[in-house]
Amino acid sequence: MLSFAAHDTHRSVTRFSLLAVAAGTVLAVSGVPRVDLHGPLHHVGIMDPLCGGTRAAFLLSQGDLTGAWTYNPVVFPLAAAAALVLLRTMLGALSGRWVTVRVGRRRVLVLLLVLAVAALEVRQQFHADLLMAAWPS
Repeated sequence: MLSFAAHDTHRSVTRFSLLAVAAGTVLAVSGVPRVDLHGPLHHVGIMDPLCGGTRAAFLLSQGDLTGAWTYNPVVFPLAAAAALVLLRTMLGALSGRWVTVRVGRRRVLVLLLVLAVAALEVRQQFHADLLMAAWPS
């Protein structure tokens, strides 16, 4: 349900979105880091749902939608969510009225989120060879 508030009731979401956009901008300018960001399970072939996310975000910032989808499709809803939050922030700052979202059926939403993350985990595991390969210099 949507409602309006006189102040930003979701400041942490706003800050996280600003941080994500700033990180994406740095990534777009500087490229994929040469530092290994993987956890220990990655090195034995066990992928996690976020595996390939850095490369996918970089490719998305470069306009390579197919490449971004190949590495990790979760960047699309995350980028869309960050854009919507920043649009909400700009409109709220200009108008003084902040859109507030209230979720009614949280259990259903949590179940759908768990199923989506599980499906992404399976998908990423099927792409383990690609995700373990070195990024071209």
